[in-house]
Amino acid sequence: MTRRVPGPLRRLRNAALVGAAVTGVVAANGPVVVDVADRLVYDFQRNQDDYKAQYGFWETVELPEEYRLSAVHAALLSTGKVLLIAGSGNNAERFEAGTFRSIVWDPVTGDTKEVPTPEDLFCGGHAYLPNGNLLIAGGTRRYERLDEQVDRAAGVLSLTNEQDEPLTLPVGTEFAVGGLTYTSTEEVRLPAAHRMPDGSAMDGVADVWVEAEGTGDEYVVEEERAFGVLDLPAGHRGYVHARGGGVTKDKQNFQGLDASYEFDVATETYRRTGRLDEARWYPTLIGLDGGRVLAVSGLDEYGRVLPGDNEVYDPATRTWTDQPDLFRYFPTYPALFRLADGQRVFYSGSNTGYGPAEAGRQPGIWDLRDNTWQDVPGLEDAAYNETSASFFLAPVQDQRVGIVGGGLVGDSPESTARFNVVDLDEDAPRYEPAPDYPSPVRYLNAVTLPDDSTLLTGGSVDYRGNEESDLHLTTLYDPETGELDEAARNFVGRNYHATALLLPDGRVMTMGSDPLFADKEETRTGTFDTRIEIYSPPYLFAGDRPAIADAPEEVTRGTSFTVDVEGADVAEARLMRPSAVTHQTDTEQRSVALDVAPASCPEGAAGHTAADGSQHCPDGCCGSDTVELTVPEEEGLTPSGWYMLVVLDSDGVPSPARWVHVA
Repeated sequence: MTRRVPGPLRRLRNAALVGAAVTGVVAANGPVVVDVADRLVYDFQRNQDDYKAQYGFWETVELPEEYRLSAVHAALLSTGKVLLIAGSGNNAERFEAGTFRSIVWDPVTGDTKEVPTPEDLFCGGHAYLPNGNLLIAGGTRRYERLDEQVDRAAGVLSLTNEQDEPLTLPVGTEFAVGGLTYTSTEEVRLPAAHRMPDGSAMDGVADVWVEAEGTGDEYVVEEERAFGVLDLPAGHRGYVHARGGGVTKDKQNFQGLDASYEFDVATETYRRTGRLDEARWYPTLIGLDGGRVLAVSGLDEYGRVLPGDNEVYDPATRTWTDQPDLFRYFPTYPALFRLADGQRVFYSGSNTGYGPAEAGRQPGIWDLRDNTWQDVPGLEDAAYNETSASFFLAPVQDQRVGIVGGGLVGDSPESTARFNVVDLDEDAPRYEPAPDYPSPVRYLNAVTLPDDSTLLTGGSVDYRGNEESDLHLTTLYDPETGELDEAARNFVGRNYHATALLLPDGRVMTMGSDPLFADKEETRTGTFDTRIEIYSPPYLFAGDRPAIADAPEEVTRGTSFTVDVEGADVAEARLMRPSAVTHQTDTEQRSVALDVAPASCPEGAAGHTAADGSQHCPDGCCGSDTVELTVPEEEGLTPSGWYMLVVLDSDGVPSPARWVHVA
């Protein structure tokens, strides 16, 4: 295979797009400096109605300077506003200063509001609750320290307490091995020993982070050894023990936070909940039945990948509970999709960031009823899943998932153009090839549109856009035909920490990009791109759109409801669940097809012919502008919460959305 090798894109099949690539602002694999005349030619071309109707249109939005932030999380709220969360925004100085930021932005009016952000929610996870509030859990406890920043050995010691009394060890507690001293950087509470139900004794256990007293290499402890605990209270001497290895001068990973909050959509404020059972950095959150939320993976409070400790949030008690019966390991930010039966979860293989290359990489179906696992084979370039894009093909009833692009584990410059699709309704599901993407790519964002196509945009060939490898490339994938078509090219390069989501009016918003370098020679440090770019798909230039004149605000699974429509006959209808996305991971996004039928009325009303031959059809009951829509009854297809209701005409042109709540 040659598709993994970074390099120029294959020739675009449309002559107009080739012209845009040559004379426009950007080329397929990086920005191009052009003269003013070329820019004017391209601007003229992309503003023509026939161009927009075929390829769509991009426009760039600058927030007011005081609201520009390094947002790595984006969520569409049921008010139509967008919550952008930066936390410290991948900036160690802002972290040390306690400068944590979020804003709420209205894409219609442009109104922007700063939201007080209580902790560093940077690199947490999120999922919607049935009431529309956004649950946000995890974040950053401490920034990473690269090899060149580590001047003394440090690591984790495991403590045990054999006494039936707990013990708190203060910051600065000293530990010794081989005549060398190490000190703790945090207070740690060591639980008391206790008896198990079978009568056996169980020591109290805890971990503590320590740093060497000196800077010499002699402080490095690679093999596990026993450490002495100095200055213990008399009652605990001889009963408290410490062991550890891996006290090194190696890079120290980001450390996870046990923060947990609900973002209240009505008040636009963070509401504190119970803390996570495990600290998590780069976790994935996914909704379950009853509005519960499952949290998996992440780096713990010492930067170690959690070995499989998963937990569930209960919105009724607003607390987290450990789930030992669901012990299963995933690399960080795994892409998980809840299936139609509501009890199984599909892991596509996509992930971001951390975990060994040989563990937790196999795609499969996880049954939450008994913690069993079914491998899903067939994935091409199976080692290239990090920073790939995964998404449900629309509608969700088809139970098909696509995976596009991705790179090797870590900071490899290689990426793949692989595009595979799996049908999870098959008895033995297996990935099958789809058309290759036009370029090797990682950090690609996928957004499902109301017409069932999926927009694939941005990304870069190399790690974090190195070698000026940002892809100014946008495509539209048709799940019915399996065709991948080029669309208008995005102006702003989007790599690491980029997001994209569907807006209620049918446009797509993209945000963020966090390159390491600002030049190909890697001499200048990159900066986070704070510009917003909005894409208007071709259907917005197809003429008049249908419009929902009236619809109920509350609907129930397995039942029907009527909708009044203006402007066109309704051919199809969709419920679009709003996105909450970070690091190409969006467990919320799904498009639910609704059954469409002419509205019916009781006998003596709709379509009823009276004795005198006159027709009777009361307002709001029937007529060519009123349709009856039916919501699937499976909770796994349509989890409780807020959705964007969209109707489409026979040409596939969608209406602006109307918010409805599904229960």
